[in-house]
Order: sequence, then structure tokens, then C-alpha cells
Amino acid sequence: MNEQSPDPLHGVTLEQILNALVTHYEWSGLAERIDIRCFKSDPSIKSSLTFLRKTPWAREKVERLYVKLMRTRRPL
Repeated sequence: MNEQSPDPLHGVTLEQILNALVTHYEWSGLAERIDIRCFKSDPSIKSSLTFLRKTPWAREKVERLYVKLMRTRRPL
């Protein structure tokens, strides 16, 4: 039997999370949902990853948005 981890973030890197969010919402939509300057002013994956790795509160917001997106895409 194939068991899945109950943690929706298990095995997913921060870069994969950010890429999925940017693909779905684009930078402008992401900036509307999470008020972080690195999403608004000359956004890039690299600069956003650097900021998110150093800023736990911002990373938590990004992870929560990702979990919400995954739940709407794949109902449990």
C-alpha cells in the first residue's frame, strides 16, 4: 500500500513552491496576496528565495498559500 505523508509540504522544496505559485498567480497576483516587496519590485525566483529563506514569517505565508492552492487543485 502506498502511504502519503499527511504534511502537504513533505518533499517539496521552497523553490518548487515558489515556482508553482508564480505559474498560477504570476508575480502581480502573488504580490496582491502576500505583501512582500520582493514580489512587487523587480521580482525574481532567486531574490525571492534568498528573502524567504531568511524571513520565517514570509516563508510561512508563502507555504500557507501553496497548501491552499494545492487543496483547491487536488481535492482530498
